[in-house]
Amino acid sequence: MRADIIPGGTFPDYALPDHTGTVRKLSELQGDDPMILTLARGHYCPKEHQQHQELAAMQSKVAVAYTRMATIATDEHHTLQEFRASVGANWPFLSDPGRIVQQDLDIQEYTDPENNPMIPHTLVLKPGLVVHSVYNGYWFWGRPSTDDLWRDLRAATAEIRPDWDLAAPGLRAAWDAGDMSKFHGYDRKPGS
Repeated sequence: MRADIIPGGTFPDYALPDHTGTVRKLSELQGDDPMILTLARGHYCPKEHQQHQELAAMQSKVAVAYTRMATIATDEHHTLQEFRASVGANWPFLSDPGRIVQQDLDIQEYTDPENNPMIPHTLVLKPGLVVHSVYNGYWFWGRPSTDDLWRDLRAATAEIRPDWDLAAPGLRAAWDAGDMSKFHGYDRKPGS
């Protein structure tokens, strides 16, 4: 992995076609929320299926927690659609058969010349594609469990949300004064 992809660094804002063929930028997919990003070998790998099935099992929790998910794989468009459907995912899968991400991040899995995949990684990103944590999943146990992701997302969300603790000094006064700038998802006066 490139030396600058570490906690506190900024992940590149790649623009790749999603499972529908629409070119999407990671920053657009992320919005103002934390994101779980998987860099996957692809549909052929049983380890990817296992990890993505576990992610799919937690996708309802991710959705209510104002968190996003995205997967980048080296699969062609139709294979990518099959991968996404086979694991029950409802988040965007981005197709990179030209291996732009693999080459840019220097993550070619050279031990598999037949498939030429990326070394699998999972990242937790804070808004602005700021890296919170990076997991190298070449070996399956290097991939984060759902418990690992929960802890990472708890820490990342506490860092970025001023309203993490509603008892924090000044929050109630800001709310009562109609200052919604410290409250996620509020662009109106309380009670309106």
